[in-house]
Amino acid sequence: MQLQDSSFPDAIKVAEALELYSSLYRDPLDWRELMEFLGLAEKRNTRYKALSGGQKQRLSIALALVGKPKVAIFDELTTGLDPQARRDTWSLIERIRDTGVTILLVTHFMDEAERLSDRIAVIDGGRVAALDTPAGLIAKASAVQQVRFRVRQPLDKNVLIGLSDVTKVEITEGRWLVTGRGQLLSSVAGALARAQVVAEDLRVDQRNLDDAFLAFTGRARRTSELSERRGD
Repeated sequence: MQLQDSSFPDAIKVAEALELYSSLYRDPLDWRELMEFLGLAEKRNTRYKALSGGQKQRLSIALALVGKPKVAIFDELTTGLDPQARRDTWSLIERIRDTGVTILLVTHFMDEAERLSDRIAVIDGGRVAALDTPAGLIAKASAVQQVRFRVRQPLDKNVLIGLSDVTKVEITEGRWLVTGRGQLLSSVAGALARAQVVAEDLRVDQRNLDDAFLAFTGRARRTSELSERRGD
């Protein structure tokens, strides 16, 4: 297991830490090969306090793997890392996964979960709110669609509100946002064509894992209800 927050004696060297942890197992991995595999060989004689954030994470991962586990748990692996260090760590996790180790990754970063996970469990209040592949979760949360566009000609809002696939129409500073289901894009495009109105900058919002998380946990709804109770 690699914990979200872990620390070691400032003066301990990378090789010393790996050799120490290796000695705790009956049948460990070769810690020298592991150090090479994780890109720490050049830092073997570097003291812990002199390592960068990304290098400390790599050492933490190495110590979690040196016992030759079948399952490794990584908790908030990239919290506090800069973008480059995050991507380097992602590549590292993919390499570890390819060796056959099953990885249980705990994260709040949806882009991280989407890239690294074969299956995702959405946890809400201690319960599993949803369990599926990343694509499966997104698909399940994509029943609601949104189309955005601008128009130069006058457009009666009722032209769109009356469509069976449309549930809501909003206009903000000349920008139209149409929410609905089913064949929403086709319905909106057809209505605009019949009204002889040309839509500019038209796009359909693509759902992602952030949307799925909000849909399955109801966070957006609860936040809205709380704001209403507070009078915001």
